[in-house]
Amino acid sequence: MKRSSSASSELRRTLGLGDAVVIGLGSMVGAGIFAALGPAARAAGSGMLLGLAVAAVVAYCNATSSARLAALYPASGGTYVYGRERLGEFWGYLAGWSFVVGKTASCAAMALTVGTYVWPGQAHAVAVAAVVALTAVNYGGVQKSAWLTRAIVAVVLAVLSCVVVVCLGSGQSDAGRLDIGVSGGVGGVLQAAGLLFFAFAGYARIATLGEEVRDPAHTIPRAIPLALGIALAVYACVAVAVLSVLGSEGLGHAGAPLADAVRAAGVPGLSPVVRVGAAVAALGSLLALILGVSRTTLAMARDRHLPGVLATVHPRFQVPHRAELAVGVVVAVLAATVDLRGAIGFSSFGVLAYYAVANASAWTLDAAPTRRFVPAVGLLGCVALALSLPEISVVVGASVLAVGVIAYGVRRWMVSGGAVR
Repeated sequence: MKRSSSASSELRRTLGLGDAVVIGLGSMVGAGIFAALGPAARAAGSGMLLGLAVAAVVAYCNATSSARLAALYPASGGTYVYGRERLGEFWGYLAGWSFVVGKTASCAAMALTVGTYVWPGQAHAVAVAAVVALTAVNYGGVQKSAWLTRAIVAVVLAVLSCVVVVCLGSGQSDAGRLDIGVSGGVGGVLQAAGLLFFAFAGYARIATLGEEVRDPAHTIPRAIPLALGIALAVYACVAVAVLSVLGSEGLGHAGAPLADAVRAAGVPGLSPVVRVGAAVAALGSLLALILGVSRTTLAMARDRHLPGVLATVHPRFQVPHRAELAVGVVVAVLAATVDLRGAIGFSSFGVLAYYAVANASAWTLDAAPTRRFVPAVGLLGCVALALSLPEISVVVGASVLAVGVIAYGVRRWMVSGGAVR
């Protein structure tokens, strides 16, 4: 379908390598590491570290596939564009639908995380306020968003560094608690990987900003692996430190794993700092998520898979302002009404479906078996992790994807019928 080429729908290339890496880190090194370790330990016990390794492998495959595709198609929309160009319009649409729906739920989850840490008694109200504030920041331009994200990443990394130093340096740290087992079975390890993958799923935010990155063919393939590698190193250090203090059983029953870990390590005064760090991390993730969802919404609106009015770019701020406002309104409504756990589970299913299309698209780039190995592993990994999620997440996620497929079919039927008439 033909896309508008007018100046009013084009974005400005202002982001360099450092900005792109920071935006990816702002999406990954966020609230997930503060919240996902506990559920992962409950699912796999001492096999949580195996789950982290599995999640990292799948994330690496996805990152590699995304980087190769982004170098060829440096436009806003990420896998929505890749699927459309490599597999056909339907698969691009399905990826875009999965991303927008899944990440909108993730936005709500991050907003609720902010509310839970800042003011537990008024979590929903704080969540809505956070959405409104960060939508306004994004409305002011992507460069302002990149600068704010850089500050947030610095704060979060400082807090996580303190947690690692305090835990590993305390007398409560015991290397024996790091023994890797599979107490939850293979299914438990896969479910832990699926939960921990939620904390990795941010590197694609770089690809969705492809139309705003300088020299995208060179910058994006470098930025994605860099951001992923830094995030993996941080997660591994934090997981080992916390597990060495709490053990798999204590970690599995921890309400706020990192805050509980520093308290168990004998430094309870650091717990409030960790809570503030968690809230700041969630704000960073929410900022980058709104940024990415609005860009995919822009790309789908350009192709009329979403209302065309959302494709307008603000003449002064050079942002898809109507798409950002629409996303902000939907996320605010969800943040005021939904349950945190349900939002996270549904988001994970949608994101894994999105990356499955990315890997399938990368499979078509080269017929050489060695070049197809990584996207094949990524595709199989996405499917396995998606199906290992809690049953309710799988059922609801599959149902929403089916709604998207039906909507696509109805639209195609209407367009075809109109052509005939």
